[in-house]
Amino acid sequence: MSSKTKIVVLKMKEIIYTAVFIGFAILFVTLLMIMFRPKHETAVSSPSATFVPGVYTASLTVGSQNVNVEVAVDANRINSISFVSLDESVTTMYPLMQPVMNDLAEQILSSQSLEDLSYSMETRYTSQAVLGAIETAVEKARVK
Repeated sequence: MSSKTKIVVLKMKEIIYTAVFIGFAILFVTLLMIMFRPKHETAVSSPSATFVPGVYTASLTVGSQNVNVEVAVDANRINSISFVSLDESVTTMYPLMQPVMNDLAEQILSSQSLEDLSYSMETRYTSQAVLGAIETAVEKARVK
């Protein structure tokens, strides 16, 4: 039996290029795994803040006038919802604005939720417009 010895000659330049490309491949795979791993949710039982305490406003355009809705919150509760300096011309032209705001504010403050609110069919468009401004102000207050 004869065995022939084979000698493989590698140039140092080729070995360095191969090592660099293997390093980049490992780095790329590691980055992909970090970016696309599932996020672990923390337990809801810990009392964390829902809102950043403060007073938040949102604007509602009624006709050619802007009406500001003000929402005051603390860390876990909505404390008050109201119009800020409601102009007399707006209350004259749109008499349902203030009663709708009072009704929605009462429901939101008692349930601490913007879900499942009720309003009459006669005031549905006014209620939806005011509720949209309230939702905008509350979203500004939420912890991100």
